[in-house]
Amino acid sequence: MAKGGFPGMGGGNMNNLLKQAQKFQKQMEDMQKELENKEFEASVGGGVVVAKANGKKQIVDIQIKPEAVDPDDVEMLQDLILSACNEALKKAEEETADEMKKLTGGLNLPGMF
Repeated sequence: MAKGGFPGMGGGNMNNLLKQAQKFQKQMEDMQKELENKEFEASVGGGVVVAKANGKKQIVDIQIKPEAVDPDDVEMLQDLILSACNEALKKAEEETADEMKKLTGGLNLPGMF
């Protein structure tokens, strides 16, 4: 094995590759922290139900206006809550994917997020 690298590979090239990998890893960690602290909001039913999700794809808040609560139509309220939650999570997922594309230059790296 060549000193400081692999056989047939220049040590300088390997060092550059490692530096680039470390830089990429730091950028990914920074982006992930930034996204985890971000909130994504979705409202449905004309704003009677609002859900907020964080970048970890967890629902962190749900607001329900009194006019959304009809004891004779609980199913409608359940549907509104599900829709708002799913939309907020979708927004979080889409922004995570968009930021990942920016960082990777469009490379498909499964399992990164």
